[in-house]
Amino acid sequence: MIDTSQIFQIKNETGFKDMALKIFKFQFENNKVYRSFCDLLYKNPSDVKTIEEIPFLPIQFFKTHQILSSKNKIEKTFSSSGTTGSITSKHLVTDLNIYKKSFNEGFKQFYEDIEDYTILALLPSYLEREGSSLIYMADSLIKQSKKPKSGFYLDNLSELKETLIQLDNQGEKILLIGVSFALLDLIEEHQFQLKNTIIMETGGMKGRRKEIVREELHTILKDGFGVDNIHSEYGMTELLSQAYSKGKGVFECSNTMKVLTRDTEDALTILSQNKTGGINVIDLANINSCSFIATQDLGRVNNNGTFEIIGRFDNSDIRGCNLMAL
Repeated sequence: MIDTSQIFQIKNETGFKDMALKIFKFQFENNKVYRSFCDLLYKNPSDVKTIEEIPFLPIQFFKTHQILSSKNKIEKTFSSSGTTGSITSKHLVTDLNIYKKSFNEGFKQFYEDIEDYTILALLPSYLEREGSSLIYMADSLIKQSKKPKSGFYLDNLSELKETLIQLDNQGEKILLIGVSFALLDLIEEHQFQLKNTIIMETGGMKGRRKEIVREELHTILKDGFGVDNIHSEYGMTELLSQAYSKGKGVFECSNTMKVLTRDTEDALTILSQNKTGGINVIDLANINSCSFIATQDLGRVNNNGTFEIIGRFDNSDIRGCNLMAL
């Protein structure tokens, strides 16, 4: 067994790589689905010496299989959003404390103490369904903020406007985290000139509006809220770690996370930095599930380790990745 507390004590790149290789060995031995995937690739821990050689499980497997590296009781099942009748991803979490530790440490890494912020969550599409990991995180941050005005907002945009203006004028530190379409709804009804507020979009129109490119979205939001930068959160149902952007769509990983890019034609080939490819995520906090995931996002990793999301694969299946059907 791996002492999970060690995941949050990593100090440098070497420590991250050493822990990733330990977790790969652990999950190879304890995750039946991942073991089968690795066996088909003829990848064994004894042969894997670098993180680039670790197999990344296609994210679609969370829709069709139970991805578990633990025999402990499942404490929570997070599920992805989906259209009616579509198959959603299921992330089976056996230790919620790891998730809490991960998003608390990640938030503190980029934004310092949660208690200093009034957190306003405008996440209607997530609130309207069960099993959102984002709602779980936002709810925990709201409770930890200990500010009386922190909370969720659904359709009460006028109340949100009044709260936002009042607190911002008082010099309060505010984090408004919202899904893209809801933030656009807000600024279509009300215009702002905010001085003490961070606007953080979590992406996605969720079928409520026409999708637009990030640059256009951020320009509209900056004008509407009167701020210089739009922050972003990068996370997903299948992950327990997050990355954050403080502007221009350039993301930095929390200490338990690392992003690589793979060749779009050969999923087993990891690209050098500054080349566009499929996004692979190493999430050390996912120790009881799978820490090595090939997502359906397209992006680019910069020389300093930051990354940018450029889009998604057009087809539903990632070429070269679907090597097995258990």
